[in-house]
Amino acid sequence: MIEEISIKDLGVIADAALPLGPGFTALTGETGAGKTMVVSALGLLLGERADTGAVRLGSPQAWVEGRWRVRDTGDIVDRVRDAGGDVDPLGTGSAELVLSRSVSAEGRSRAVVGGRSAPVSVLTELGEQLVVVHGQSDQVRLRSAVAQREALDRYAGAALATALESYQHVFYRWNENRAQLEELVADQDRRAREAEDLRLAMAEIETVAPQPGEDDELAERAERLSNLEDLRIAAASARELLSAEESEGADALGLLDSARRSLERVSSHDAELVGVAEAIANANYLVSDLAAQLSTYLAGLDTDGARELEIVQERRAELTTLIRKYGPTLDDVIRNLETGSSRLFELDGDSERIDQLRNEVDDDRVLLEELAAGLSALRGSAAERLGAAVSDELSALAMADARVIVQVAQRDEYTATGRDLVSILLQPHAGAEPRALGRGASGGELSRVMLAIEVVIAGSDPVPTFIFDEIDAGVGGASAIEIGRRLARLAENAQVIVVTHLAQVAAFASNHLTVVKGSDGSVTASSVRQLGGEERIAEMARLLSGLPDSESGLAHARELIEMASSSV
Repeated sequence: MIEEISIKDLGVIADAALPLGPGFTALTGETGAGKTMVVSALGLLLGERADTGAVRLGSPQAWVEGRWRVRDTGDIVDRVRDAGGDVDPLGTGSAELVLSRSVSAEGRSRAVVGGRSAPVSVLTELGEQLVVVHGQSDQVRLRSAVAQREALDRYAGAALATALESYQHVFYRWNENRAQLEELVADQDRRAREAEDLRLAMAEIETVAPQPGEDDELAERAERLSNLEDLRIAAASARELLSAEESEGADALGLLDSARRSLERVSSHDAELVGVAEAIANANYLVSDLAAQLSTYLAGLDTDGARELEIVQERRAELTTLIRKYGPTLDDVIRNLETGSSRLFELDGDSERIDQLRNEVDDDRVLLEELAAGLSALRGSAAERLGAAVSDELSALAMADARVIVQVAQRDEYTATGRDLVSILLQPHAGAEPRALGRGASGGELSRVMLAIEVVIAGSDPVPTFIFDEIDAGVGGASAIEIGRRLARLAENAQVIVVTHLAQVAAFASNHLTVVKGSDGSVTASSVRQLGGEERIAEMARLLSGLPDSESGLAHARELIEMASSSV
């Protein structure tokens, strides 16, 4: 239930507070005073799109705040806390929830839920649980098959909601499997070609059997084998210079040995030369070791380098072919071999998967038929009760001869809500042909049908707050009185807020607010005032005659209020 709404700089409303509370609140005011802005303010709190044009001229932003009384446990409180906000405990199992929304003149919008900034979508989610709004656009919407089916489902209550949830679980699974099956069947040839190509590729890679880093290793070997003769000549020459095994020329070992012996002959005369002679001896050992390494290197050079080079180049050509086809690197080729097995397993499993999906789709289709039939049965039973109950309500709304018929037909295809096509027909009087609301009902009749439906549905699908924006448009006289009476009845179990221009409706309100328009000569500003006593009677007289001080109007206003008080 909405306790209070505060509005600042929204349209013509400069600063206003609407004390609401339980029961039936009527909101009246002169044309152009800003009643529509009150509905717009509620819309902002319920997550509707922000309109920068609604920001009051000269103000940086418009701001709306609403204080709700909610149960201190349940889905609403859980969602608020999920969004980072919280509620204030009030005791007796209830809590206060504060929602606010600001819209800047530049178009920026900010929502606050339970004291914390939150996405506007959170307001929308909460609004769906807190408030039902009806306006002229909703009367038009009532003409649609979707709105009529939703009304019937609300009336059918928890049993249908549970059945619909079970049906939708199967429907979405069936739909998803059907789409996957169609894709697999349509793509079967392409996937078969992909599998065959993958088999050939894997066979080719497995035949070559590349190893990680093999291409770099072969490149190094090819470089060595391509320069084998140059390597042999250089190594042999270096070995001869170090140790001339095949010539009598001077070599490094001979020269070092001669130098050592020369120093050893005279080292007894100078101890310093002993250390030099020992260093030359060590150098001799090192050169001898280097000569031995070169001899080993020469002995290890390939005797058939040309043949080995040919083999290496052939292997490199095989790897290059694989890299060109499945690369761009050898690591990618090896990786394709590793991942290809899992992809091939997936592709080869298409036939088995198609058979499995066909079985699942067929099984779900049978289950879907059963669940849809259950939905149809529940809707059919509820349709009879709803039609009778709404017809009874219309009798009290000055449509005594009218009868509402709720029909449930079946489509050929399944949808997310079943196979049922719900139509609400209106028979204006006995003997007349029942006609769809979209073709046979006037605006005033639609207003009364919509109200009758809400009064009936409220018994099985209670909503904390109903907001009606000029639901009485197009009606008057006795019909308006009956609309007021039914709104008062609806307010016995829910909060009802009505924007109205009819005194016959406002007379039944337990809380009467009026939007008061003032002017300073350039900017119009409106505020909201709670009425009681003579002020309320004067406003009722204005609604009746346009004159707040007309004696006949005042008398009629008192009569209306007395009549409403005695009949509620």
